[in-house]
Amino acid sequence: MMAPMTPAGHNPSAPEAADPASPNHHATQHGARQGAPGIDLDQRPILVFWESTRACGLACRHCRAEAQFTPVPGELSTEEAEALIDSLAGFGSPPPVFVVTGGDALMRSDLDSLIARARQAGVHVAIAPSVTPLLTDERLAQIRALGVKVASLSIDGATPAIHDVMRGVPDHLAASVDAIRRMRAHDFVVQINTTVTPTTVFDLPAVAELLVRNDASIWEVFFLVNVGRGSALAELNPDEHEDVCQFLYDASMYGFIVRTVEGPMFRRIVRWRQQGHDGPKGALYTRLRSELEERLGPPHSESRAQARGTRDGRGIVFVSSTGEVTPAGFLPLVLGNVRERSLVDIYRNDPVMQRLRAADFEGPCGRCDHRELCGGSRSRAYAATGNPFASDPACAYAATL
Repeated sequence: MMAPMTPAGHNPSAPEAADPASPNHHATQHGARQGAPGIDLDQRPILVFWESTRACGLACRHCRAEAQFTPVPGELSTEEAEALIDSLAGFGSPPPVFVVTGGDALMRSDLDSLIARARQAGVHVAIAPSVTPLLTDERLAQIRALGVKVASLSIDGATPAIHDVMRGVPDHLAASVDAIRRMRAHDFVVQINTTVTPTTVFDLPAVAELLVRNDASIWEVFFLVNVGRGSALAELNPDEHEDVCQFLYDASMYGFIVRTVEGPMFRRIVRWRQQGHDGPKGALYTRLRSELEERLGPPHSESRAQARGTRDGRGIVFVSSTGEVTPAGFLPLVLGNVRERSLVDIYRNDPVMQRLRAADFEGPCGRCDHRELCGGSRSRAYAATGNPFASDPACAYAATL
């Protein structure tokens, strides 16, 4: 899954503020609560994620969607998907970016017509394909010709022993690196998504080197949440999360954008570092930083860490393959279905969404002076307690409040 994109495809001449690949995107196209002019996150999201299908040829150990080889019953039809795309105009201009994820979006036979429908409506489209035999040069050329500019794929480790085991397919790392090169040859801006677990964390410096060597532009690091098949995997402890965030700030000084998914404490670290306050750093940080410099030398650019951005239910909303609406892909709290209720209405008026945007949290997250900037992972709080407004158990700083 992509955050995400996180890593969106669009006309290259579109203004920078509408470009999620732009280093200034989250600083300029952020909600009125953060002071950006013209965008009110109470009224519209920046990103609408659509899980186009749960069908996928991979068997990833941490898959949020618990994807399978065939579509699940009741996935949105072409007509229903077109209606979802058309409904984005209801948020006003410019409409949110439409992020087509999965499963594997390439498993949708109507993908090209849906991208074309969105582009005709002035909706920028992002895509997160899986690296399978479907990701051919011909498909990349077709998708690029439709106006999609940015695509993401996942690299969870720089060795087959890490990545291939996480993805459940032999020789998948080699195929993924080849896919990066082919995407760049087709002039895509490439985002790499990496999930951090105790198994993958020591490979982060090598993954950073892989980004540099293969001209990837964005590194979106996913902090594991125990949902879907990821429920069986271990998470880092709070101090290790802190060390990884400190490391990622350093990694952002090697020429690529760094942002996080379900690791909002990264924004606090970025704020601290920009203000000259380092914050605590432990043995894991020291090890990761040392290896990063061994591989890439000293930092050579200003930080490209994105300290502002969306969080669960605030600036983003997620629509499942069957039309269910949740605040985020990792927060499976169903608020309605686009077959029965307008996505605009759910986003703007659902009490859960309104409370999430108001940063009305409980426990240490509710007392934290960084709750607007960070807010903790609502997905992790929900996975741990069943309460999306509880404190994020992964935050070392919150434990001190």
